[in-house]
Amino acid sequence: MVEVFVGIGSNLGNRRENIKKAIGYLEEDSRIVIEKISSVIETEPLGGPPQGKYLNGVIKIKTDYSPKELLGVLQRIEKRMGRKREVRFGPRVIDLDILLYGEEIIDDPELKIPHPRMFEREFVLGPLFELEPGIEKVLKKITEKLRR
Repeated sequence: MVEVFVGIGSNLGNRRENIKKAIGYLEEDSRIVIEKISSVIETEPLGGPPQGKYLNGVIKIKTDYSPKELLGVLQRIEKRMGRKREVRFGPRVIDLDILLYGEEIIDDPELKIPHPRMFEREFVLGPLFELEPGIEKVLKKITEKLRR
């Protein structure tokens, strides 16, 4: 099984309940083991139309899904919870993003790992370091690979 970090966020409806519900759907999947869940923090939206504040966090899981299979699982959960992809960076009931998948680097039109904007977002890095204080070594390896 591979260690994966998933970003989770919500800014529509009962944000905290939306996050709990999405985590519940992940727990129901026999091919996903939730290892740790970060604190949830409230953040201002970045980009997009005017919208309410987000609740954000990070989940550490282990899975034997391939990256693309996991992306499909996460998108099905988003859809099940009513997420509509109408406006880029728009408000959302739930947002589930693969941040890191082991030490893999994927640059595909459908999937980019590490998440392309994670290094710019404190609401990702803060919870990530909370869960895994030693993640800095992995991030350094990944950024070195990206520079090549």
